[in-house]
Amino acid sequence: MSSETRSDISSPVASPLPATTFEFDDYDMSAFLSVVSRFGTEKYGYVATPNVDGLVRAYESASFRETYSRAAFVLLDSRVAALLFRLVHGIRIPVLPGSDLTAILFREVIKPEDPVVLIGANAEQAQELRERFGLKNLFHHAPPMGFIHDSAAVEQCLKFVEANSPFRYCLIAVGDPQGMILAHLLAERGSARGLAFNIGASIDFITGKQRRAPRWMQRLALEWLYRLSSNPRRMASRYLIRGPKFLAYVGRSNIVRRTVPANAR
Repeated sequence: MSSETRSDISSPVASPLPATTFEFDDYDMSAFLSVVSRFGTEKYGYVATPNVDGLVRAYESASFRETYSRAAFVLLDSRVAALLFRLVHGIRIPVLPGSDLTAILFREVIKPEDPVVLIGANAEQAQELRERFGLKNLFHHAPPMGFIHDSAAVEQCLKFVEANSPFRYCLIAVGDPQGMILAHLLAERGSARGLAFNIGASIDFITGKQRRAPRWMQRLALEWLYRLSSNPRRMASRYLIRGPKFLAYVGRSNIVRRTVPANAR
């Protein structure tokens, strides 16, 4: 992967397109879990769960939009974005928070014998997941901080995933835009088999390294405020600088709710 490509994905361009189309799948949590439980290991696909920050990146980068268009499933992970889509465009997009989805995968879908690849988190967290959920085939790789700017580190990460393919699930816990870049590169290379998820900080929440906002704040679309107050130095740029751009971009977007086949539920 060239530095030119990385720069295009992770950095904004001067002028976003005047109109950008985003398509989201019309699943509730139960229906989507039914689909992913049947995905199998004969092909590769990845799940994108964009939040406001991810959508802003997509508005500003054609390459990042491509990572969403290539995804097998696109699920909205933002109650704030869902509210604005409803107010501005009159369309209701279901919200499936990635952290909730990951937790349910571990509790209800992943079986002890299933091959699972975890990219990111640390060795202690990986071991806690093995012990808590009885996982016998969890393969863990922790790339170094800032690895996405090191082509050798990116290649090592991709080869680790491919060496442990076919997997039932590959959980990519390295944050955005790194997670989406990896998932997309695996699709381009065409070697891996199984379903990949870009899960952000979900492992931190499951293992207690970070705490999620109280349920009432989640329901009121205030989880961003809780995360900002918990870690202002790390989150200020996301929520106070990049996040407000979404207010300007949302009116320029075309929002599509993709109807899923009845037999896919």
